[in-house]
Amino acid sequence: MRLAVAQIISGADPDLNLDLIREYAARAADARAELVVFPEATMCAFGNDLNAVAEPLDGPWAESVRGISAELGITIVAGMFTPGQGARVRNTLLVTGPGIESAYDKIHLFDAFGFAESDSVDAGVSPVTFEVGGTVFGLATCYDVRFPALFAANARAGAHVNIVCASWGAGVGKADQWDLLVRARAVDSTSFVVACGQADPASVGAPSAGTAPTGIGRSAVVSPLGVALATMGSEPELAVIDIDTADIPHVRAKLPVLANARSF
Repeated sequence: MRLAVAQIISGADPDLNLDLIREYAARAADARAELVVFPEATMCAFGNDLNAVAEPLDGPWAESVRGISAELGITIVAGMFTPGQGARVRNTLLVTGPGIESAYDKIHLFDAFGFAESDSVDAGVSPVTFEVGGTVFGLATCYDVRFPALFAANARAGAHVNIVCASWGAGVGKADQWDLLVRARAVDSTSFVVACGQADPASVGAPSAGTAPTGIGRSAVVSPLGVALATMGSEPELAVIDIDTADIPHVRAKLPVLANARSF
């Protein structure tokens, strides 16, 4: 199938971020992609009041994404924030397309490197997969990429492709860790990994958002054997790539890590 990776820089205004979705999704549809992946926090960048923008999945922001998807005939995966318990929100991936509707709440919250996502975000509890044109996709968000069990669970549920949407924080060694983890999760789960991160605001001269993880770019598409099929830099960019999932059964027969795994 043909898919697209939209490495954007979202801002504080959800309506302006909808304009970015429309622009990049239209470009992906023009390139005949069936699915376009946007980063975590597409609705609103970290470093802003998430409670002020959080909406339910049937709210106006998600409905606008559905309208764009229906108009262009393309499935869209995009990060948003939905209401959680009390003063918290949920870090949600919206999936919408022709005959497709799904959502995933980030399970592993980023309480690391001096940032406490759990202060403002409720954790999700369940893996999620969905299907487009016979290809099954699993979902993950940012810090989830450090936890191989989620990717293996998605693969055991039938996923041929694991999507990772991120707003990866900068820092010493963080870019190398991202590159390593994305490739490792592909090999762990013997599935394609489509990793879409926010572009680096510094690449367009935008100011820093303090300690908020605003993105470093470096989105990638990786094969089930860890080969990088597409890589991106730090700037906003759209990548379109064809992947063939027909080889996955052969890969899993040669490298049966899912079948050989043991619990301790």
